[in-house]
Amino acid sequence: MQPVLTVAEMSAVDAAALESTPLDALVARAGHAVALAALELLGGAYGRRVVTVAGPGNNGGDGRVASAVLAGRGARVQIIEAGSPTTIGPVDLVIDAAFGTGFRGEFRFPLVPAGTPVLAVDIPSGVRGDTGEASGAPVAADRTVTFVALKPGLLQGDGARLAGMVTVADIGLPAGAPSITVVEDDDVAALVPARARQGNKWSAAVLVVAGSPGMTGAAALCARSAYRAGAGMVRLGVPGASLADSPATEAVGVSLPQRDWASAALDAASRCSAVVVGPGLGRDPATAVDVVRLVAESPVPVVVDADGLYALGKVGVDRSLQARSRVVLTPHDGEYVRLTGADPGTDRIAAARSLAGASGAVALLKGPTTAVAHPDGRVRLAMAGTTALATAGTGDVLSGIIGALIARGTDPLEGAVLAAHVHGRAGSLARGEGTVAGDLPDLVSAVLTALRPPGDRSGGPRG
Repeated sequence: MQPVLTVAEMSAVDAAALESTPLDALVARAGHAVALAALELLGGAYGRRVVTVAGPGNNGGDGRVASAVLAGRGARVQIIEAGSPTTIGPVDLVIDAAFGTGFRGEFRFPLVPAGTPVLAVDIPSGVRGDTGEASGAPVAADRTVTFVALKPGLLQGDGARLAGMVTVADIGLPAGAPSITVVEDDDVAALVPARARQGNKWSAAVLVVAGSPGMTGAAALCARSAYRAGAGMVRLGVPGASLADSPATEAVGVSLPQRDWASAALDAASRCSAVVVGPGLGRDPATAVDVVRLVAESPVPVVVDADGLYALGKVGVDRSLQARSRVVLTPHDGEYVRLTGADPGTDRIAAARSLAGASGAVALLKGPTTAVAHPDGRVRLAMAGTTALATAGTGDVLSGIIGALIARGTDPLEGAVLAAHVHGRAGSLARGEGTVAGDLPDLVSAVLTALRPPGDRSGGPRG
């Protein structure tokens, strides 16, 4: 996983480095990294016109070093002090080296001619390093060069929009053990256990409690996606529905009564490795009682989604979340408001951490940047989301994937974020306009297969 350093964590890294490395040397390394990125954008330096907006701190120092390197290559470089009321004329590149991640207050960048490439140093000036919130009038960068590790403000809020393409420059400093990381393709094979040759269908069984009579679409999506994500068996219970009306032909039906179904669901869960509850269940008060009991008494991890989240009320406000096993909560913004009484806002990392801390559960906050937080403060980010997933039913698919990965033996924190990553990758393979949730399960299978090592793509659990 790719490390992400908060402003405080990066300051600690810098402070430790200064015990053995002079500041001038660190600034020189960073400035040369910026110059290399500038050369890539310019396609060469000789005769090119470059304006660098430089501030008084280390960020400005990085920009000045980069400017000197470019000038040495034949570029015509002008340095403008940050805060100067200047409009930049026609140039080939603007370097934003005004202020870095620790800046507070408002900053108005000089006006830049439309179409002029902009290279930001560490983070677009005026964007807060932890939250991604912009103040004043920052300039949108085509590319941002950041150092040592990614920063939260580049991945969420306004920063995700203003940073452009982000590259991390190695300047010889270790990232340490950050509390936030971003999941990557290679993590899927590394963290999702391969199917054991001696395994059978019960080795990764998932119980799905979802749907209601006449409303079984969400249940079908969840069950089918769990299968496509590698569940050996999916046991599907639709409270009050006939087993003959099962919406997923591969799933093994579990008979659940219309009311007081928690006992039967718990019995079914006893032979499974994970439970998914909530999609399409409805919001009858009696259903909420059963959901709360299932979450509290399940002998295996529980993924709670959709109407299951509604049933829990305000976690940590109306009541604490009582659970025998690890729980994964998967709210979108509206569900987050009901769970916590507060809007998640633009700082997705802080919002996910807040819910995880209040509930004692793993909290997955859906969005373009999906943040998954553990109660101990660790956060994992999935960045593969796409607008193709902004359609009804895709959340049901995600909950099925999470259930399957946990059933396969993945830790719930890692399983949730890897599922979000695979979900996003599947969305990127979809047709784009007109994508529906039913397109995704087969694409999930394709993504998981492609991300597995070649020697681990065949076979599976025995019946």
